[in-house]
Amino acid sequence: MSGRKQRKSKTAAEKPRLILPPGQDFWVFGYGSLMWHPGFPHVEVRVGHLFGYHRRFCVYSHRYRGTPQSPGLVFGLDRGGSCRGLVFRVPVGEGEEAMAYLYEREMVTGVYNPSWVTVKTEQGTVTCATFVVDQSHEQYTGRLSHEAVADYVSQGQGNRGSCQQYLENTIHHLEALGLGDSMLDHLLSLVKQRRGRGQ
Repeated sequence: MSGRKQRKSKTAAEKPRLILPPGQDFWVFGYGSLMWHPGFPHVEVRVGHLFGYHRRFCVYSHRYRGTPQSPGLVFGLDRGGSCRGLVFRVPVGEGEEAMAYLYEREMVTGVYNPSWVTVKTEQGTVTCATFVVDQSHEQYTGRLSHEAVADYVSQGQGNRGSCQQYLENTIHHLEALGLGDSMLDHLLSLVKQRRGRGQ
């Protein structure tokens, strides 16, 4: 599996940067590794529900969880459905530093479109910065079968660890929040089957 597609897409530098609300704290929506390793200063965390997008393994990873020769997959927010995750409140004094960190982490290849989205929490609705997959980008997978996703997750190993570890961390964190996902559980069982067979 090469995970390569011939598409012309915008680089990170060509995409507009999000403008922070002046003189205010801001929120960040995390749906994958940001949930257990945000890496930026924050003063409040809530469970949030985003409508209009869903969490899916839809981004080929050539660095963090794979290589160009043996790609893995990471999550992206793709159109349709809904997604539960965590929202983090960043204090105004840390805003610029936190946003710079997020761009450095998420926008290495420009596979995401930085976006402001509305997220519901038990304490009220908040506007959050997040990163939505760019469907025109060469790293966007399109619609892969469950079997193909399991193949990529089984083989993926990059400088931040394996795709399987990434999947397991996501599952464990969602379960700890009472947000278990049966689809991810099924995917993990497929991955373990493949790893057990030495694929």
